Amino acid sequence: MPRKKTASLVRDIQPDRRYDSVQVQRLINRVMRHGKKQVAERLVYGGMEDAAKKLKVDNPLDVFEQAMKNVQPHLETRSRRVGGANYQIPFEVKGQRQNHLTMMWFVQAARSRKGMSMEKRLSLELMDAYNNTGTAVNKREDTHKMAEANRAFAHFARY
Repeated sequence: MPRKKTASLVRDIQPDRRYDSVQVQRLINRVMRHGKKQVAERLVYGGMEDAAKKLKVDNPLDVFEQAMKNVQPHLETRSRRVGGANYQIPFEVKGQRQNHLTMMWFVQAARSRKGMSMEKRLSLELMDAYNNTGTAVNKREDTHKMAEANRAFAHFARY
């Protein structure tokens, strides 16, 4: 199996039932545990509606899309060995990897909140990401800072 996914290996994900969005379906799949998709759907839809209600926005999908846009990374660093030393080389993040990191950081941030239901955690993390605050947005900013700090090593990148 190749290291980089070619177009033929990327799976087609069907859009979700309620909002007809592939991104929402990806979030549901990421939240799902032990194959319990209906439970994951209930958690995600409930969290989205709760966040939209608290933010006084009519469409929960708008809140979700803006929150995901605020979490999306544009730069990341990859380790590369050059002449016996390891350098963190900044790279631009594109396409599938950008979506993957966004969903991964978002769900990880929601799961790290303790003392409440998962629906409430997702709702709070959505509100934080919508307002450009919160753990997932901090993760993106840390990644960008790391890439910016290592900009001097960008000439080692092989494209």
